[in-house]
This record gives sequence, structure tokens and C-alpha cells, in this order.
Amino acid sequence: MSGIKLDQIDRKVLEILQTNAKITNAQLSKEIGLSPAPTLERVKKLETSGIIQSYHAQLNRDRVGLGVTTFVQVSLVGHKKQVTESFVNAVKGIPEIIECHHITGSGDFLLKVIAKDIASYQVLMLEKINEIEEVASTQTMVILSTFKESKVLPIP
Repeated sequence: MSGIKLDQIDRKVLEILQTNAKITNAQLSKEIGLSPAPTLERVKKLETSGIIQSYHAQLNRDRVGLGVTTFVQVSLVGHKKQVTESFVNAVKGIPEIIECHHITGSGDFLLKVIAKDIASYQVLMLEKINEIEEVASTQTMVILSTFKESKVLPIP
């Protein structure tokens, strides 16, 4: 992010918070070697600058009954701004689409989609995603196994 200069302590704070957002300020201050007040100031600065956007729990999809994860490559009917914006707005209203990326290559968008099972996924595709007016075609890739999935960003 331009305008924000991160020092080693800021990087350490970000590294720790990415792996344990529930850490107390007291424990965080011990781990980075500062007293609690300046530690809290640093965290607040990282929040207000927009570097830290949110805190959330990462759920186990299988344990909450979401056993199917797919990537769906979507090609749109056109490439005008209005077509793209309309598609993106439609996608935002479908909670099973947990990621939406505008891409280069043979498709226009790559979606990460979750569902209870294959039957639920099929209904989602037929009744929601393929019904979006701007969708020309889709190609689904079902995830068989995941060997690495991390939300932790390497801080340069």
C-alpha cells in the first residue's frame, strides 16, 4: 500500500495476527518485544491504514456441511464495462461463490464455489450461475484434494 512504510515490528505484528487473530494485546506485545500501549497503537495504525481489513474465523468446510468446492471459469457474452459490472453485481448476491476473480486467458472470470454436495452444486449452477444473463459459458473444475490453502500473506 503506497504511503505506508512497514518496519520489522509491523511485519512481525502482521505475521502473528494472520495466524492468530484472537491473540491478546498483552501476549502480542510480549511476542514482539514492546509494551502493550505501543503495540496497540501499531495495530490501530495498521487497521486505520487499511492494511488490516478484517478479523474472522476460518471454518472447516466439511464440518459445516460444505463438502464440494469447485473452480468455475466463466466466459461472458461481451466485454463492455456494463456487462462486467452487471455480472459482478449478480455474483455478489450468491453466497456460495466465495471468490470471484477477473482473469486473462480463455475465460473472463474464475469463481471459487462451495456447495453441500454435487447435487446441490448442480442446482446452483443451473438455477443461479447459468441464469446470470451475462454468462455465455462455464467450465467447472471440481477440487479433489487440497494440499495447501492459506490466507497468510508473505509480507515483503
